[in-house]
Amino acid sequence: MKKLLLMSFFFGLFVLSCSKDDPEIENDILVNIAATIGFASEPSSNGEFTFTLTNAVSTATTINYTISGTATNGTDYQTIANSLSIPANTLSKSITVTVIDDSITEGDETVTITLNTTNNDVIIGSSNVATVTLSELPEAFVLSPDETYLYMVNPNATPETIALFYNLKVLSKTKFVVGQHDAFNSFYNDNVGPSDIMKTTGSDPGLLGSDFMFITDDNNDGTSSNWYHQQEEIIKSDAIEAYNKGMINTFCWHMREPYEGDYFYTSEMTQFQKDNALASILPDGANHDYYKQKLQKIADVANSMVGNDGSLVPFIFRPFHEFDGDWFWWGKDYCTPQEFITLWQFTVTYLRDVLQVNNILFAFSPDSRFFSTGEYLSRYPGDAYVDILGMDNYTDFNNQGQMALDSANEKLQILTDLAKDRVKIAALTESCFFVTPGLNNPISGFYADHLYNALSDNNVEIGYMMFWTNTTDTYCTPTPGQSSTSDFLEFVNKPRSVLQNELPNIYELPQ
Repeated sequence: MKKLLLMSFFFGLFVLSCSKDDPEIENDILVNIAATIGFASEPSSNGEFTFTLTNAVSTATTINYTISGTATNGTDYQTIANSLSIPANTLSKSITVTVIDDSITEGDETVTITLNTTNNDVIIGSSNVATVTLSELPEAFVLSPDETYLYMVNPNATPETIALFYNLKVLSKTKFVVGQHDAFNSFYNDNVGPSDIMKTTGSDPGLLGSDFMFITDDNNDGTSSNWYHQQEEIIKSDAIEAYNKGMINTFCWHMREPYEGDYFYTSEMTQFQKDNALASILPDGANHDYYKQKLQKIADVANSMVGNDGSLVPFIFRPFHEFDGDWFWWGKDYCTPQEFITLWQFTVTYLRDVLQVNNILFAFSPDSRFFSTGEYLSRYPGDAYVDILGMDNYTDFNNQGQMALDSANEKLQILTDLAKDRVKIAALTESCFFVTPGLNNPISGFYADHLYNALSDNNVEIGYMMFWTNTTDTYCTPTPGQSSTSDFLEFVNKPRSVLQNELPNIYELPQ
């Protein structure tokens, strides 16, 4: 965790130092330091400092620095000299903090390097100090099947829901489930039949995404001739089918704003609606009873989905997703952090304690606009109200180059570390690169290289990832005959990717 905070902090400073708006940088060459691996531990995990020039120099650059911190140079880690040389025409050089294993319990210790002087008229940049933390490696936590319920939002969850949490947590150590939103009902080129992933791979996705939007719509009057009610029946049937196939279900909720019940995008709402919608559904708000009616509808659906085995269908509920953006009325521009937290906590407790819904896991899912643990947790309602730590991320995968892919991986590392610390499940809850033939082209290697590496590198552990839906003219997952089909097949056949045909019995706890 400290590694990621330090990397994000120093990376941010480095980008700032390279701004073209700074006249000093246009004329001077700077050297900066970053803790590129900021956390090390006994016995075999080492740290790393990287020294970087803003421009290459035609001769070697010598950098002198001071080493400090609570760890002892040459005793707690192998001796590091007080200077290094970046070779001519080279932008960076790294040094390793190699931890020396011992039997003494010392707690966390630090190694800090402060830049002092250089040659070649190279100037010390603003990122002139970096720290690596050394720690004894704690004994790995092992989640017991019998104690899993203790770490869940609802300790009274159904056995199948508890098993889902446990098995997803265990699976995430070595694999991730590949899913798609509306996979049974929305197809590229309107080619109905099996899911598009089934058409391409021979297997359904391992996870099905659905939405409570039509189900909770004001126009759903519950009659068989009503279009909204028909959608409700289709969505429920799909979720039951997915459960019977051993797949995982997840529901988002594009809830309409509570005044007119028409829109969820702020671009279509009045200023009054944007400013008041969320506050109005809080306890004592003008639309609080209206909101409770919507939660009652969700509870009714949750308690009506029964599989062939006679059990309630467990599902992951992901309300108020992408709340760190401004495109939804529950976004950060339209409520305070405390208002959002209050709404989340009320939603969970009302469904769990009042309506007694026991087949839900709750997923917390901002967009990708965070770069540190603190930013991710800025609207976090607490461990007692969250089972899954997710994020939606389209931006970093939108053909932005390697730096954006690295950023996606770093954010998933943040989720991974939080999930380990808090006994939660990490997930990429929504993502894809939209391909509309005739308007844009697939990215070469997008699935098997760009996406897979971001989901796997640097010890990332996520339980699942979900592609968004395919539509008439646009796809997130290719169908047979597309130029990216072979790339997708390589992606799903890689060691960590799991479709429905490779899922273990996810609804049964091991004995």
